[in-house]
Amino acid sequence: MRPLCYSCLQPGKACYCHAIQRFDPGISFVLLIHPIEVRRRIATGRMTSLCLDNSHLISGQDFSENSQVNALIKDPANHCVILYPGPDSSDLSVMNQTARNSLVPDGKRLTVFVIDGTWATAKKMMRESRNLHALPKICFSPDKPSGFRVRKQPKELCYSTIEAVHQTIDLLGGALGLDLTRRRPHDNLLDVFDLMVERQLLHLRHAEEIHGPFNSRDLKARHSR
Repeated sequence: MRPLCYSCLQPGKACYCHAIQRFDPGISFVLLIHPIEVRRRIATGRMTSLCLDNSHLISGQDFSENSQVNALIKDPANHCVILYPGPDSSDLSVMNQTARNSLVPDGKRLTVFVIDGTWATAKKMMRESRNLHALPKICFSPDKPSGFRVRKQPKELCYSTIEAVHQTIDLLGGALGLDLTRRRPHDNLLDVFDLMVERQLLHLRHAEEIHGPFNSRDLKARHSR
């Protein structure tokens, strides 16, 4: 077994920690990670948490009785919402700046819960976690395909967790006082993500040169390790 980095859980040259430039986006992101994702080396929820100050990475499937989640929801300093698509979700992409500004009451810190799992496990996590049901839902309309080329997405506009968080900051950061004109520091999320993807693709190309092309089952097994 190759030694793994204790932070990103990547082996050797695949470690991306040196590229991380942590920052506070003015939003607290609570990343609810499914146990299956915890075991994956390619887990963008973990990557997101490593990049963001004032973020929380909490593992589980049913968070109804999770003391950390419930404490965040009940904290009067927080205004909690959940990033989750659906007919009752407010689409940030179609809101004007005034509407986005009005999403967070004065004196409150926006706290965004994000479910990190496959689309199937995310639905189950949302269904079972009764304490999340009353949270206002927000979403966005993707305007370009996901860059997650080493893991199959259900549709090309289905974003990984780190891409979804980046897009949320892009849409709400300005309303919360984050300077987006320089495209920094929140674009570091995508820099780290792209670095990981390129290294994984390089690793797969190198392996194919040695062992020949992998079939879809081989690739799925590799991506889940």
